[in-house]
Amino acid sequence: MTAPTDIATPTNCPAVSGSDHRLVLACGVTLYRGDCLEIAPTLEGVDAIISDPPYGIAHVKGTGGKGEHTRRNIKAIEGDDKPFDPSPWLAYENVLIWGADHYAQRLPRGRWLVWDKLDGLESFDSFSDVEVAWHNRKGAARIFRYMWKGICQKGDKEGGRIHPTQKPVPLMAWCMDQAKVPAGATVLDPYMGSGSTIIAAIRTGRKAIGIEKDPEHFANAVERIQRELNQGDLFRSQNSCLTARHRRMTTARLRLRAMLAGLGTEQWSNQRRIEA
Repeated sequence: MTAPTDIATPTNCPAVSGSDHRLVLACGVTLYRGDCLEIAPTLEGVDAIISDPPYGIAHVKGTGGKGEHTRRNIKAIEGDDKPFDPSPWLAYENVLIWGADHYAQRLPRGRWLVWDKLDGLESFDSFSDVEVAWHNRKGAARIFRYMWKGICQKGDKEGGRIHPTQKPVPLMAWCMDQAKVPAGATVLDPYMGSGSTIIAAIRTGRKAIGIEKDPEHFANAVERIQRELNQGDLFRSQNSCLTARHRRMTTARLRLRAMLAGLGTEQWSNQRRIEA
């Protein structure tokens, strides 16, 4: 895992078309509040789209199960009351989007990725045990196993669940690896939601752009992402101390080795350059 660097204070910048708010954070993170269909065409340098869009199943009503479940204290998802149209994103070179089984008829050929939310266990309720993503590249179908079913969740719960379809960060990091997004490249999540994709990018040394239309979900995501960046700053400080200590220990070992070998100063310097 690559530690985040250059932690900075959030900077408010002029909004772009379709956005009423733009926030530039550290580690190459930029967040927009507004309509992704208007904002995305104005962006440059996007290397991949990794996202979990709203695809018309109205999670706030719990229609994925018995139709009686309601998630309390979590706001409905913007755009989840109508079928999802993936066409605005199909022109991008590298696209991986979740919920694809709900709009498969609108997708060209690609490959399928499956998230096993029970991590191999048997079904225990009426909700789906898996979620399906589509990737616009050729390749074998793959499975990611990670427990995330109801109250049974494998870690990644810092701050609680703040979005009805919140994805675990390890899943979104896996997506980036599956899409072969290189370190330092820019990932766009046009349906940012809880910000898991952005946090996955931060943890894996990639840049990220997030867009979220709903003000409440946007505010929650910003808070969560900023908390991640602050933790990264602490990690970076600790890592710097460890790195300095490692350099001192390495130098001491080389000095001792040179002394025992009876090397002269010039020979020791050459040996140090070779082994550094």
